[in-house]
Amino acid sequence: MSSSGVPAPGAEPTAQDATGIDRLLEHSRRCLRRVTAVETKAAMARGAVLVDIRSEVQRRAGGVPGSIFIPRNVLEWRADPSSEYQDARLIMRAGPLILMCAEGYQSSLAAATLHELGVADATDLIDGYDGWVTAGLPIEPGPLAEA
Repeated sequence: MSSSGVPAPGAEPTAQDATGIDRLLEHSRRCLRRVTAVETKAAMARGAVLVDIRSEVQRRAGGVPGSIFIPRNVLEWRADPSSEYQDARLIMRAGPLILMCAEGYQSSLAAATLHELGVADATDLIDGYDGWVTAGLPIEPGPLAEA
């Protein structure tokens, strides 16, 4: 665990030191088949959709080619096939729905929520965008800050 209280990348909390959020994260990840950056890239080539749920500030660092930005606060409405606010790119996909945040924590919680909505093939990218960059996979420039 880092001094900020956020687990170090790749570190899973133990039952002994699990706090409320650690327990929630562990519970959320039990229903997911989380994927690495390399697996995500291959899945995208087969029809998976990668959804970037990072904040606009975080996205300034760059993005993953072919990913779709959906703000976290509307994700469930966009991914729910019964929602009048659905996004066809998320509904009419040929592969799993993979979520990406900055480090792989927020995306795990969001993917578990999508499971509860019935999106059974929702999962997340292990280590998030940081994992993609660390794997040396292609990135593209992020959006510029508004002047």
